[in-house]
Amino acid sequence: MEDEVDRLVAAWRRERPDLDVEPLEVLSRVSRLARHLDRARRLAFAEHELEPWEFDVLTALRRAGAPYQLSPGQLLTQTLVTSGTMTNRIDRLAKKGLVQREPDPSDRRGVLVRLTTEGQDRADQALAGLLAQERAILAELSSAQRGELAGLLRQLTAPFDNVPG
Repeated sequence: MEDEVDRLVAAWRRERPDLDVEPLEVLSRVSRLARHLDRARRLAFAEHELEPWEFDVLTALRRAGAPYQLSPGQLLTQTLVTSGTMTNRIDRLAKKGLVQREPDPSDRRGVLVRLTTEGQDRADQALAGLLAQERAILAELSSAQRGELAGLLRQLTAPFDNVPG
């Protein structure tokens, strides 16, 4: 089975035989797949009236376990955004009734961001929708192939995830 990347690689090999274009065979497919996944994510989230960044914040809180709360700093770490961006996001989610700010009992100056019942419901429903979309994307692979692919991708992504700061 030939795909668009095969045609792209063949063209580069013809036009630039002096270059090793082998990385394109893997990373161009990863890039194309990422675009398809992004579309699937946006569709799954839109069905629940969420933007991708809203899903990221809500699910960070949901993964924290009961009582589904984190400090803004913990949310920064999990979502990789700046402090100002996180403040804006918390404000917007609070306005929608999906999160609420509460005083931090261990720090009188601090606050905790807590998932509301509505926020938890939306996060849970959007996650179920996302998983359905992702299962459809992976449907052509056997369970063993999915496991092998996950392991190979982990080898590539782990160095980026383990960079300090």
